[in-house]
Amino acid sequence: MRPGVASDAAALAELAAATFRDAFGSENDDADLALHLARSYGLAQQTAELRHPAITTLLAYAAGDLAGYAQLRQGLPPACVVAARPIELWRFYVARSWHGRGVAQELMAAARDAARSRGAASLWLGVWERNPRAQAFYRKSGFVDVGSQQFLVGTDAQTDRVMELTL
Repeated sequence: MRPGVASDAAALAELAAATFRDAFGSENDDADLALHLARSYGLAQQTAELRHPAITTLLAYAAGDLAGYAQLRQGLPPACVVAARPIELWRFYVARSWHGRGVAQELMAAARDAARSRGAASLWLGVWERNPRAQAFYRKSGFVDVGSQQFLVGTDAQTDRVMELTL
C-alpha cells in the first residue's frame, strides 16, 4: 500500500477504467459507459487527480501488480451526511483477479487511516443501488446507509445509496 503520485497516472488510468468496466459494463449502455470512462479515467484526468490537494489516492499492490486503488476527496457531502468533518471515499476498486484475496480489507483499512490523518470524523461513499455485493462489503466494513444521491454514467442519471462510517 502506498500513496499515488503523478508518475502513477498511466497505470491508475488503466486500472480505473478496467475495474469500472468490469463492475458496471454489462449493466450500462455502451455509449454512456464510453463517455463516463473518457471523462473520468483518462491520463490527463488521473494526473490532475493525483496532483490535487483535496484528493488522496492510495494504491494497493499484490505480488508486484497494481491490484486496487482508493481515492478520498474532500468537498461538500450530500445533505444526508450529517457528521462533522466528513470525507468522501470517492472511488474504491479492486481488480477482479484480486477479489476475495484480502486486498479490499487492507485497502479499506488504509483508507480509514488516510481519512483520520486528514482530520475526518466520518467517511462516506456512494454505491450504486444495483450493486448488492459492494453494499454488503461496505456494511461488513462498518458503513450504514444514510440516504441517496444521483450519479451520472455518461448521460444516464442513476441512484447511489449513500453510506457512512463514523471514524
